[in-house]
Amino acid sequence: FSVSAEGKATAIPDIAQFTFSVITEGGTKTADLQKDNTDRTNSAIAFVKGMGVTDKDIKTQYYSVDPRYQYCDYSKKEVCELPTILGYTITNTVSVKVRDFEKVGNLLSGVVSKGANSVSQLSFTIDDPTSVENEARSQAISKAKEKAVAIAKAGNVRLGKLLSIQEGNSYEPY
Repeated sequence: FSVSAEGKATAIPDIAQFTFSVITEGGTKTADLQKDNTDRTNSAIAFVKGMGVTDKDIKTQYYSVDPRYQYCDYSKKEVCELPTILGYTITNTVSVKVRDFEKVGNLLSGVVSKGANSVSQLSFTIDDPTSVENEARSQAISKAKEKAVAIAKAGNVRLGKLLSIQEGNSYEPY
């Protein structure tokens, strides 16, 4: 027979994480747009570093160059040409881990003052969840053993060797 059990462990978050993006829209000269976007992104990153965030906690998460199209108004024409490119949108998204919670508010507003035009995904979490996961796992296995013993006793059977363990993770929001 098989049994299942759940273990839960809680911990106080030790890091905050957020992302900021620099979104630049303009004409068809992508080199100019990229330079503007890069300058603003680098300014925001320099501010973050100046607030004590280390290089290992700053990562480019996403970068894209996307065309913006002009489409035909079919209500005014019977035959339309293909869409034309009006310009481009460049998006550079950077993720930041903050280990000093006292600095979070200043970092969020500061990156905007340095060129970011989107700040999102603020979350508080555990940097290395291994010990918390191990605590929950140990609790689940202990509960499963107790349940197996109770079932074996009720069914008047002996427990044999443990044949397998299956683990599934579910995370609750912090």
